[in-house]
Amino acid sequence: MNVERMSLEGRASRYAALADPMRLRIVDLLTVGDASPTELQGRLLISSSLLAHHLGILEREAIIVRERSEADRRRTYVRLNDTAFDDLIPAPQLAARRVVFVCTGNSARSQLAAALWQDASDIPSTSAGTHPADRIEPGAIATAQRHGLHLGANRPCALVDVLEADDFVITVCDSAHEELVEPGQLHWSIPDPVRDGSDAAFDAAFDEIAARIEKLAPRVTPTSRAEDAGFALS
Repeated sequence: MNVERMSLEGRASRYAALADPMRLRIVDLLTVGDASPTELQGRLLISSSLLAHHLGILEREAIIVRERSEADRRRTYVRLNDTAFDDLIPAPQLAARRVVFVCTGNSARSQLAAALWQDASDIPSTSAGTHPADRIEPGAIATAQRHGLHLGANRPCALVDVLEADDFVITVCDSAHEELVEPGQLHWSIPDPVRDGSDAAFDAAFDEIAARIEKLAPRVTPTSRAEDAGFALS
């Protein structure tokens, strides 16, 4: 069997995996954020066994991958494989007035995400923590500088002091997501670079957040407080 034939069969197999309304709905939900199987089941209103069947097919075709939560090792998160089917990923219509990036300490990932978003979109952004630290991590500041990004004189802030009713929250930390878990919220399961502390860990977190924002920002249009509250996904 030649390479072209193998490629055609591989593409056909992936198309077949997506040729089901429920699996397409799973893909739609995962295009902008990660989710645990329990969260997917709650959104889809199907049995755990049926969800496992659909996830198994998508995983077999390398359309999704599963990763363990850093906060609760019994929990897994499902995410799209970044390169499985770039030409097939749906483009949902999104709208937001302001985006708030949240992690536990508001000392690294959420600070980097808010700064990256400001470079990528005209929609305002800010960041906060569920349990804010005393300062921004030096590793985050150094990583931002290496990538030509300035975090400024920001100090970690508490989410309760920042969040407004019509904000949309994107958690970039498993612990923060599992503490909040509110309807309409997006989650990006970004490994915590502070635990490792190395330049490589901070750079890896930066690169993943930047890649996520690069994909999401063009899909989001601004909305005023009067037009819509929060973040709309159609």
